[in-house]
Amino acid sequence: MIVVLQNNCEPEKVDHLENWLENLGIKVHVFKGEFQTVFGLIGDTSGIDIGMLEGLDVVKSVKRISEPYKKANRQFHPEDSVITAGGVEIGGGEFHFIAGPCSIESEAQIIEIAKKVKAAGASFLRGGAYKPRTSPYDFQGLKDLGISLLVEAKRETGLPIVTEIMNANHLRYFEEVDIIQVGARNMQNFELLKELGHTNKTILLKRGLSSTIKELLMSAEYIMAGGNEDIILCERGIRTFETQTRNTLDISAIPVLREYTHLPIIIDPSHACGVARYVKPLALAAVAAGAHGVMIEVHNDPARALCDGAQSLTPEQFLDVKNTADKILAALR
Repeated sequence: MIVVLQNNCEPEKVDHLENWLENLGIKVHVFKGEFQTVFGLIGDTSGIDIGMLEGLDVVKSVKRISEPYKKANRQFHPEDSVITAGGVEIGGGEFHFIAGPCSIESEAQIIEIAKKVKAAGASFLRGGAYKPRTSPYDFQGLKDLGISLLVEAKRETGLPIVTEIMNANHLRYFEEVDIIQVGARNMQNFELLKELGHTNKTILLKRGLSSTIKELLMSAEYIMAGGNEDIILCERGIRTFETQTRNTLDISAIPVLREYTHLPIIIDPSHACGVARYVKPLALAAVAAGAHGVMIEVHNDPARALCDGAQSLTPEQFLDVKNTADKILAALR
């Protein structure tokens, strides 16, 4: 249930209403926007008399919410959320590029790529340290050593960093990480999501391989229910009957998510297609569709990459994508 308050209400009356609702055992999520204040009520609201609430002079309107996700619901939070990570705002008016290798392979490799993607205009450096691979015989990442190398690249370049977590027991290695990524395979690892809900880290939540948009938002709700509301959603392609690409990018997820949630949305065209030559058109489609950013895999030598070289761009190719995207963004403004 949401309760929209009248403009310019007396603070004492607002506080009194909030306290009264909480005494009924209802959790009150308060959103104070530029033009209105909204109470999002979480809990059993079946006993609340809507007519009585609407009769209060501080209340403008009352509406029951049918969706099971509450804190992630745009009706609870009508204005777009702006998440700050590493001093960079995501979800505002700027479009951001997250770039870097699928896997961190060495100190020299990650620092070289970091310098080149920063020069090309990236806002964040990504790099995999813990790698969830389909085959147990594939390269699994450098783990905590990889995070240490990623942190060193951050110090060298000043770029905030993004990397994936696999297990809540690894959280101690992520203290200097700016955005913790939850991969597609862990989108419904609810115990991990609960632990992340108790952190103060920005979480980049990827959509599962076969998950619906509703399921993605419910996973975000798990994190938000724990108190952490700094979440960025990521569409990275879903599994369909098509085999020409690694996955199928659900470009329609962008306008749908922007309608139903206030959380920022980025697109991962690299994993969506799995083919380097398709990354640019998909990234540009994401720009045009209204995403808040893209995450692109960039490698200094894709042919020799230890992981996902086929979908990785060279730094020069990444710069071309960035420059073309900037032209589209300028035309849309």
